[in-house]
Amino acid sequence: RFSGTFVGNADSASPAAATSPPSVAAATLPAVPTIPVVPTIVGVPNTVAEGVLNPNEVKPPASGTRRARVLYDYEAADSTELALLADEMITVYSLPGMDPDWLIGERGNQKGKVPVTYLELLS
Repeated sequence: RFSGTFVGNADSASPAAATSPPSVAAATLPAVPTIPVVPTIVGVPNTVAEGVLNPNEVKPPASGTRRARVLYDYEAADSTELALLADEMITVYSLPGMDPDWLIGERGNQKGKVPVTYLELLS
């Protein structure tokens, strides 16, 4: 059983750390403070890297766009998503740092995130 504290934390006085066999205690790494890293993507607004998408700020890549057929109707959850109708054709592309389960979809002048599972990607 593991307790709710980290065994490798040198400041911890948990019972699990005190009763651990020496080989386990020696194998654990000392606690090292970490600095949070926020990814920055050159040429892409920070709103995309932070998970907030403003579709009007996103430009399609010079290459890498694909056509996709929509498999199922999809109702957009918010203004960053694109509502879809089954059997329609849209253009899709990915952005660096974006969740791999989503793509940017375009239909005419409308643009937004679309779930990959609702699409059949074409060449």
